Amino acid sequence: MTGFLKLDKTRLCDVEKKRVRKSQGRSYFRTEGQRVIEKGAGPKQTISVTDAIALIVGVVIGMGIFKTPSMIAANTGREDVFFLAWLAGGVISVIGALCYAELATAYPHTGGDYHYLTRAFGRKVGFLFVWSRMTIIQPGSIAMLAFVFGDYLSTILPLGHSAHSLYAALSVVILTAMNLMGVQKGKWTQNVLTTIKVIGLFTVVLVGMMAPPSSSPIVPVNPNPGTSFGLAMVFVLLTFGGWNEAAYISAELVEVRRNMVRALLWGVGIITVIYLLINLAYLRGFGLKEMGQSEVVAADLMRRILGEGGARFISLLIIVSVLGAINASLFTGARTNYTLGQDFSMFGFLGKWQERSNTPTNALLFLGAISLMWVLLGALARKGFVAMVEYTAPVFWCFFLLAGVSLFVLRIKEPEISRPFRVPFYPFTPLFFCMTCVYMLQSSVIYVGAGAFVGLAVLAAGALILLLKPVQPKGGAG
Repeated sequence: MTGFLKLDKTRLCDVEKKRVRKSQGRSYFRTEGQRVIEKGAGPKQTISVTDAIALIVGVVIGMGIFKTPSMIAANTGREDVFFLAWLAGGVISVIGALCYAELATAYPHTGGDYHYLTRAFGRKVGFLFVWSRMTIIQPGSIAMLAFVFGDYLSTILPLGHSAHSLYAALSVVILTAMNLMGVQKGKWTQNVLTTIKVIGLFTVVLVGMMAPPSSSPIVPVNPNPGTSFGLAMVFVLLTFGGWNEAAYISAELVEVRRNMVRALLWGVGIITVIYLLINLAYLRGFGLKEMGQSEVVAADLMRRILGEGGARFISLLIIVSVLGAINASLFTGARTNYTLGQDFSMFGFLGKWQERSNTPTNALLFLGAISLMWVLLGALARKGFVAMVEYTAPVFWCFFLLAGVSLFVLRIKEPEISRPFRVPFYPFTPLFFCMTCVYMLQSSVIYVGAGAFVGLAVLAAGALILLLKPVQPKGGAG
């Protein structure tokens, strides 16, 4: 079904009906606070603004800030351009967050982008997005993070040649189990991991600031840095990526009309400040040229200042950071799968909500199983696994662009919908966001190259399903 979930009229005694809308011969109800309840169990508003901020910070600050700064330094060549790239990443993320704040407060839904794309462009586009997210984007990201966790943990607790694969699989299993125990356990885990992560990052900043300034001369790493600025921005926005996951908890966020905007802006603001400070610490400890040559810049910085103990500390911090990102990705990814099950009979088994734990149990188990499959494939062919991670970028930016365009489409198509928050300086703000997505789509295709065809193959598989067996909404309507 394209709009809100079909409601049982007998269960609306305590709900204020805002509007009745006819679509494809069926009735839909807008409810107080935009909260949607289906027959039986459904999402409950139990996530606070603090929980939402922790989720945003947790999913964004994963492994990127420990790896990409050296790549960005190598592709900018000057300190001012280096910081300009990071500042631009923060500004673009804030602008994107403002666009998502309008969509999420006007259309709070566990499906997030899927819901916006379906309302704006129809069921087929929405299905192709959720198909890609369910099979590649989300489980691929979880598997990538799981392998980073395994790699670092195996250096501290070595158990043989395959220890990293074993640890990777265990991280997915344990965190999936934690989320199956209920939303309270899942968000408590996220809050603890995010708190430890932020404290650890500020420790790195303090250590870097206390170090004597690097004596390395400021020599441009790239004599013509402008030619690689696009690639640098791919890495910057990869490091900033994930704040849009907040859209998937909008149906469970307390007072979503007010708190979604606060969660997005506070989350992105905290991330931007942390990134700028930690990069300042990197530059102080290394200088731009040496920083651009480091493979593990955070570990090298701590080893230089505090010795091997510092390197072990940063390894533990990366482990915690990655666990937080895996947990947040499982939490939000399960919500997309649940919405697919709610809307389409073919995937109906995913649309079951466990009322006692307030969790989409089947959707979570399915996501954990697909993620474990990618971990297994990655264990068999590590080079192929790296390629798998890279080819998700073009698909991601393609649908991210469509999400930005959907804001324009929905303002025109559904002007009567209440919008508690309107993006400022419309239409210029969302237009800038869409132009940025076009630029990043082009840059990611150039960077990934032939790997982009793998992502297109996944989209083609989803299109083939639509061709051979057109997906039908539950109840057979439409």
